[in-house]
Amino acid sequence: MAGALANRYASALVDVVSRTPVPGPEKTAAELAAFLAAFHASLDLRNVLLSPAVAPDKKKAVILALGARIGLSGTTANFLRVVTDHRRLGLLDEMLAAFQALLDERHGILRADVASAQPVQEDLQSALAAGLSRVTGKQVRPRFTVDPALLGGVVARIGSTIYDGSVRGRLHVLGRRLAAE
Repeated sequence: MAGALANRYASALVDVVSRTPVPGPEKTAAELAAFLAAFHASLDLRNVLLSPAVAPDKKKAVILALGARIGLSGTTANFLRVVTDHRRLGLLDEMLAAFQALLDERHGILRADVASAQPVQEDLQSALAAGLSRVTGKQVRPRFTVDPALLGGVVARIGSTIYDGSVRGRLHVLGRRLAAE
């Protein structure tokens, strides 16, 4: 249920920011991320904004003050006020993730989770992204993580498709071949 709600709010925000050039989708995502960083950094802020005992007008005033401090656009501030009015601020992390995923989808960008045994250097990250783009025929936005269990190489997951170039994966394939003979 929470995922569906977050998707609805995110979809509405994508529709709004796609129709107007200012602030733009990327700036809106950055503003929401900045708001979330402040939200997560302050227990007092979370208590005020999530508490049903605090009047909605006071919550809106807090959002307005924080928005002015971190430089929120009117669109982002309005979105946060609507989310607050409907008592859905606790879903804001999910909304931001859904917002970014919907933007990528509308622009034909695929998201890839890429795990490696060691941190991947920036030049190799670009090469991996380019290789995944060639394989899929679409622009790929990778997110890199470290998984020491891989031993070496990388594993990329795009949707339900897995591209396994890890040492662990190759050893597994070799073991199956040997067992079959």
